[in-house]
Amino acid sequence: GEFQYSVLQVQDVTEATKLTAQLEYQARYDELTGLPNRQAFRLQLSGMIEEADKSGSRVAVLYFDLDNFKRINDTLGHTIGDGVITSIAERLSNSVRSRHTSDSANSIAAGIARLGGDEFACAISEFENDDILAGIAERIGDSLRKPVPFEAHEFVVTPSIGISIYPDDAENVEDLLKNADVAMYQAKDAGRDKIRFYSGTLAVRTLHGLALEHDLRKALENDILELHYQPKLDLNTGRLVGAEALVRWRDEDGNYVPPSRFIPMAETSGQIVPLGDWVLRTACKQARDWQQQYDRSTRIAVNVSSQQFYQSDLQQTIMKALFEAGAKPSLLQLELTESILMRDVEKTIATLEYLKSTGITLAIDDFGTGYSSLSYLTRFPIDALKIDRSFVLDSEASNDGATICAAIIAMARQLGLTVIAEGVETQEHVDFLRSHDCDEVQGFLFSKPLPAEEFEERFLQNSSSSFIFKSAL
Repeated sequence: GEFQYSVLQVQDVTEATKLTAQLEYQARYDELTGLPNRQAFRLQLSGMIEEADKSGSRVAVLYFDLDNFKRINDTLGHTIGDGVITSIAERLSNSVRSRHTSDSANSIAAGIARLGGDEFACAISEFENDDILAGIAERIGDSLRKPVPFEAHEFVVTPSIGISIYPDDAENVEDLLKNADVAMYQAKDAGRDKIRFYSGTLAVRTLHGLALEHDLRKALENDILELHYQPKLDLNTGRLVGAEALVRWRDEDGNYVPPSRFIPMAETSGQIVPLGDWVLRTACKQARDWQQQYDRSTRIAVNVSSQQFYQSDLQQTIMKALFEAGAKPSLLQLELTESILMRDVEKTIATLEYLKSTGITLAIDDFGTGYSSLSYLTRFPIDALKIDRSFVLDSEASNDGATICAAIIAMARQLGLTVIAEGVETQEHVDFLRSHDCDEVQGFLFSKPLPAEEFEERFLQNSSSSFIFKSAL
């Protein structure tokens, strides 16, 4: 019964303590920038609101989104993109700290966070009025707009800034953040690089726009968009010579969303580039499939947006789409508007010359509605002009429309260009265009844009079929 020995267990908890601290840090702070993350920002904001309730003061959230930042990531890669984000975060921190510690602002409390991607937020309390908030936003914006040097590059990044105030605009943390986000999108809708205070009257419209933008992004990610094809016919023979690819989108209920609704939204949100790239890839695959299945070359025309055309990797994107599809360049036609061509003439000419050298054909779309002069037109290495539908429609109704239409055809003939008339809807249009030696026609008289399967049934399965220029509708 005597006490003989004991066991003493010693455990080193240093590593466990370090791991716990590391996990807690990762749960609250952004790994790339070291700023508080969304979760930590919510907690901080909640504490500031509690203090504001006690003192009868207000709390504001400034929501920052970097305009067109996705282009940096897509063009130059995420390493450079991360470097830019880190620099922006440091500037934001310094700008807020400078404002916070200055003599004129020593009564203002502020906190900042990276909410994700290229989105940041700043919480401000104890400010006297909205003008002070606007001044802080302007100062931070000025700091962020300065060129960002990184490696061999220099970037200019502009912020869209939305401001929401508690308790004026929201009653809790979540609504305060959401409304600041809505205000930020109102700033983007106003042209980007703007500051907007939350406006309830515009919130519903903005939220609808945000929902549409989100749904389009998901449609792109899940590859559930569609291409429809409108035939182009030889005016002399009635034979099919090509088709224009037009993107279509069904919502969750199976109803088509009008292109007039989602295309402008894609342009303002920056999604027009991935959308255009999707159209390009899909059209190239379809052209290859039709050539293999029906042993005939059906040239597909794709519209190129201004944002897409001026991407630094445009040429690589186009050639990659053709290569991956296994499609010949001659099966692809690019349609560009006059405004795109005239933005940077020398650079445009160089780009077009390269594309044409590969075998791709080039057309000016909506010709006559822009501002290209004849002298410039002779310099562009283009193959075709598409007469804008407004002139075709007016050719039947007015002498002016007929005169303009005839003049465009005559000019194109002098330059050796193919003339394509779009918007052809009546036999009278056909008769007029044929009398003036137009080459190709496109419009509802012959067919609306069709899904690929219907297009095949009507225009490809019978290789000898031709249109006899009588209304098909």
